[in-house]
Amino acid sequence: MRGLVLLAALVAAAAGTETFVGHQVLRIIPTSDEELQKVQELQDLEELQLDFWLAPRGLGHPVDVRVPFPSLQPLKAHLEANGVSYSIMIEDVQELLDQEQMEMLRGRRQMPVTTNTFNYASYHTLDEIYTFMDLLVAENPNLVSKLEIGRSTENRPLYVLKFSKGGTNRPAVWIDTGIHSREWVTQASGVWFAKQIVLDHENDEGLASVLDKMDIFLEIVTNPDGFAFTQTQNRMWRKTRSKQSGSACIGVDPNRNWDAGFGGPGASGNPCSETYHGPYANSEPEVKAIVDFVKNHGNIKAFVSIHSYSQLLLYPYGYTRTPVPDQKELHEVSAKAVAALSSLYGTKYKYGSIITTIYQASGGTIDWTYNQGIKYSFTFELRDTGRYGFLLPAKQIVPTAQETWLALKVIMLHARDHLN
Repeated sequence: MRGLVLLAALVAAAAGTETFVGHQVLRIIPTSDEELQKVQELQDLEELQLDFWLAPRGLGHPVDVRVPFPSLQPLKAHLEANGVSYSIMIEDVQELLDQEQMEMLRGRRQMPVTTNTFNYASYHTLDEIYTFMDLLVAENPNLVSKLEIGRSTENRPLYVLKFSKGGTNRPAVWIDTGIHSREWVTQASGVWFAKQIVLDHENDEGLASVLDKMDIFLEIVTNPDGFAFTQTQNRMWRKTRSKQSGSACIGVDPNRNWDAGFGGPGASGNPCSETYHGPYANSEPEVKAIVDFVKNHGNIKAFVSIHSYSQLLLYPYGYTRTPVPDQKELHEVSAKAVAALSSLYGTKYKYGSIITTIYQASGGTIDWTYNQGIKYSFTFELRDTGRYGFLLPAKQIVPTAQETWLALKVIMLHARDHLN
């Protein structure tokens, strides 16, 4: 075990990967307006290089922040001096990263030759996921095909798997995972979903009935440049990898880049921010590819974008407090989906509109898709609630995917029943 951990560390060092030795993730729960203001002010202290995993969003809501080792003592002293309490969620970020790398190295000793021997309980590289896609298509040519809907900033293909029993321009469900590159449990869940559709498309009555009437599109790696970067340079990278004019900072938050309240509150105009909205709506080719696909298809009935973490199921809007006209129906569907999800392992999810459940966020994916007429637009925030955050242990991948799949089926079945 120790040898593998050392090997993982040596591989990371040799590759020039950014390390996080001594970094901690602190949780702060503001209990007064004064405490909330103090925490919000921390977002402007760029010299501390804080990475907000959960940004400030109101009294009683946890704020999770990764703190570099050199900033730990100054930050803790500042919080204590202002009477703001905190707890340590992750003692040493690098320890979790070393364990993650060790498990990936162990799983990479023998690459599978079929999707039946693929290790779904492990995190995988971009190339391994693309290999999986090709295997799945080759094994199931009458059900699965692979589409290239565009190219990323760094010229990587943007692949979508299509599951269809035939026909043209049928009503469809869209699912994407990994739009924020560091949310690895989402891409891993997307791989599991793909295999599950193949396994269940005939023997699961509900799924079979969905595919009798609809196609399913699944984009497993929505932000491939960022995903590759998390595996070669910086595991905590969230954004795309586009270069910004006049700035040394790289990347755009692809969940603030859509033409729905673009540039409004809940997105940043600072290119160095994790929530930078980009120079203009759809500036990122990863976003523009989906926009063009949705518009050209014209018959997508449900759109689900999957993130982590926090255990939430959200529907529009994020950029305005005005409720969507279909709020009652979307709330009811969310309740059923969350109940189905919880039925497997008892995992508790909250649900509601983005702005009332987490925070105001402009330029978001599902606000745009809803405004395009896709009524059943939802976002998941998968496990957990902060114990591991973006570093969810690989042993939780399959349980996370299994329970989420139950919720996805509720949404797909509802869309099937409301095609007109």
